[in-house]
Amino acid sequence: MTKNVLITGGCGFIGRHLTTELLDHGYSVRVLDGLVEQVHGAGKEDFDSRAEFLFADIRDADALRAALEGVDQVVHLAAEVGVGQSMYEIARYVGANDLGTAVLLETMIDLPVERIVVASSMSVYGEGRYVTEDGTPAAPRSGRGREAGDWNPRTSEGLPLVPVPTDEEKPVDLASIYALTKYAQERAVLIFAQAYRRQAAALRLFNVFGPGQALSNPYTGVLANFASRLANGQAPTIFEDGDQRRDFVHVRDVARAFRLALEQPDCDGQVLNVGSGSSYTIRQVAELLAEAMGTPEIEPQILNSARSGDIRHCFADISKARELIGYEPRFRLENTLDEFVDWVRRNEAIDRGAEMRLQLERRGLVA
Repeated sequence: MTKNVLITGGCGFIGRHLTTELLDHGYSVRVLDGLVEQVHGAGKEDFDSRAEFLFADIRDADALRAALEGVDQVVHLAAEVGVGQSMYEIARYVGANDLGTAVLLETMIDLPVERIVVASSMSVYGEGRYVTEDGTPAAPRSGRGREAGDWNPRTSEGLPLVPVPTDEEKPVDLASIYALTKYAQERAVLIFAQAYRRQAAALRLFNVFGPGQALSNPYTGVLANFASRLANGQAPTIFEDGDQRRDFVHVRDVARAFRLALEQPDCDGQVLNVGSGSSYTIRQVAELLAEAMGTPEIEPQILNSARSGDIRHCFADISKARELIGYEPRFRLENTLDEFVDWVRRNEAIDRGAEMRLQLERRGLVA
C-alpha cells in the first residue's frame, strides 16, 4: 500500500533530496514550504515535479489542515537554521521553529497521521563527549575560553580532555537559541506522539553537506560557506584555531535515514544521531575543499576568535541508528567533494560571510 507523506520545509536542501528518495521508493509525497528568501532565493530550485507542492507558512493552521488531508506520515523539516543568527533574531527562530511545530501538532490532533519524524540537531548536545587522558569520562568546565593559545576544553581542575564520539545518552547542553528551539521541537513531537498514541522519532542531524546547499546564505553549512568564499577568490574564514572537530554527513545519507525512520518500527519514541561516524577538523575541511576546487593556494584565514553559542568538538556515535533503523552512511566527505564542486561551479555563489561576521560583531557575539 502506498504511503502518503507530507514533508514540511520540503523545498529546502534536505527536503528536496528526501522528496526524491521517497518518490523513488514508491511513496506519494506532498510538500509544504514557505520559500524563505534567505534560503531559497528565487524559488523552489530543483524541486521534483512528481511531488505535490503547497506554498504556505508552517504557522498557517488552515494551510496545514489542507496539506495533511489524506496523509499517513509526516517528516517535519521546516525550521530556521543558523546558530549565529538565532542569537539576535530570537523571535524569528522561536516563532518558526517552536510555534510552527506547535501549530503542526495541534492541527494533527484530530487527523489520522500515524507517524511523524522530526529533524533535530547535534547542536542540542553543546559540547560533545570527552574523556581525560587516562580514558575517564569527564565534562568540560563551563565558560570555555582561550587560555595561553589553547582553545580546547579542560576539566574543572584544568586537566586536558580528549574528544570522543557523542552518543544519544549525553545530556543536552543548550548553547544557542537555535539549539534551544531544536530541542523544543524534538521534545514536543515525542510528547505529542506519546499522548495521542502516534509513532514518532527525532533525528539529530550532524553537519549535512552535498549538492543543493544554499551557497549565498551565510548561516547555512560550513562547507557551503567555504565554497562561496573560494568561488569568489576569498579565503575561507575559520573561528578559533581551526582544530575544532565536526562530523560531516552527506545529504543523501540523511535522506535515506529519514526514509528508514518512517519504515522501521523499532525507532518509535527514539532520538537517533545521523552522522557519518567520522570526524574532521574545520581547517582540514577547508583545505580539502580548496584542493577539490583547484585553489590550494588559498589558505584559510584563522580568526582566533569565537562566536557566542559555538562549541569546540562534537561528532557522532551512530551505533543506535545502525541498530534500530539499519542506517549505514555510504558517502564520505573525501570521496564526494568532486560532485559537490561540480554543483558549485554550475551555480552562483554570493559571498555574504563578511556581512554575517559584521552582524555578530556589532552585537558583541564574537570574542
